[in-house]
Amino acid sequence: MKIDFIADTNFLIYLHEGNRIVEPFLEYNFGVSFISEIELLGYQGISKSEETKLKLLLNDCFQIDWNAKIKDETIKLKRKYRIKLPDAIIAASCIIYEIPLVSADKGFSKIDELDLVLIEI
Repeated sequence: MKIDFIADTNFLIYLHEGNRIVEPFLEYNFGVSFISEIELLGYQGISKSEETKLKLLLNDCFQIDWNAKIKDETIKLKRKYRIKLPDAIIAASCIIYEIPLVSADKGFSKIDELDLVLIEI
């Protein structure tokens, strides 16, 4: 399966909440980083029904797991930019696989190597 973009965690939250801002992207195939899965399911106040819905959503996505290439790129990004580790991992995944990132997080804009599609909220 061809992946058209990697969805950032905030994209998945908007999708889960039914926010129409993500509708134009739903006709495409998208992947998610393992880190987004951790961020979504690791939320402290998550209810059992929310967890079930999020797991179903994640199961419909191509999962991008941790590997040595992503690790090396993450280290480079952490050294070059002042970004949080989860963001560095997600950006590194996009860079390694040469897939755009769809996100509402403007912080990704400073990463020159990243092909970013910024959702305007």
